[in-house]
Amino acid sequence: MTQKIRIKTGTVEETLLLPLWGRAYETQKSNPRLVDHNAVEIIRQIDYDFSDIEKTQSMSQNGWVARSLHTDKMARGFIEQHPGAAIVNIGCGLDTTFSRIDNGKIMFYELDLPDVIALRKNFYEESDRHKSIASSFLDTDWFKDIEVRDGLLFLAGGVFCYFHEAQIKNFFIQVADYFKSCDFYFDSLSPMGMKIAKKQVLKKGGMGMSMDGGWGLKPVKDLEKWDKRIQVVESTPMSRGMKQGVPFKAKLASSIADMLGVCSMVHMRICHC
Repeated sequence: MTQKIRIKTGTVEETLLLPLWGRAYETQKSNPRLVDHNAVEIIRQIDYDFSDIEKTQSMSQNGWVARSLHTDKMARGFIEQHPGAAIVNIGCGLDTTFSRIDNGKIMFYELDLPDVIALRKNFYEESDRHKSIASSFLDTDWFKDIEVRDGLLFLAGGVFCYFHEAQIKNFFIQVADYFKSCDFYFDSLSPMGMKIAKKQVLKKGGMGMSMDGGWGLKPVKDLEKWDKRIQVVESTPMSRGMKQGVPFKAKLASSIADMLGVCSMVHMRICHC
């Protein structure tokens, strides 16, 4: 019997399990909205007690699935316009987006901290078009490793909320200075959403990791005040178009969250217009 991979509790690695479990759980439903067999297989290889997550995260699970569905749709649309695009998955964790959107031509970079990339290597194999970069996204030396041939897209799911506004602003400006033109797609939490995430997700999910500080954004259009090269293309409430097949209680809660602007999917463009 193959030895299972242990996860250190109270670390960033532990938070990676939340969206992974969410996709695996959805895949095993009788009528799943998202099918991710890779997530199911990874869960089977990990030595971790998922019982607390399963008991407490039914509401958040819908959000993790919605985020993946939004991201897949946006990335596929970008790839239609840029078949040879370079896509950088910031804070990739144990994400499996590449396996769902690959057209056989894109360059896809998985970017995360060294410990996370080392963990990923237990489950993923690299190729000429699917590469890993072990680095904090804030340490921008990795910029030089990105080969841009036909459009550049940065994805960041469940990442930016862990950092401070000044860090994110500085990062976006550095990207604008170096790459000149690119698109970003990421989820953003309002200040209220930050409070909910800390209480409902990390604490109730049994996560030992603290989440001090963090970036709460509202309104999303405020991003355009940071730099004249930043343009908000679209901001979509997390659950918009994602409620089919969702239990009534979760559907109601997500509708209220959307009305209050708790969590949004943001399409941002950097250009020298």
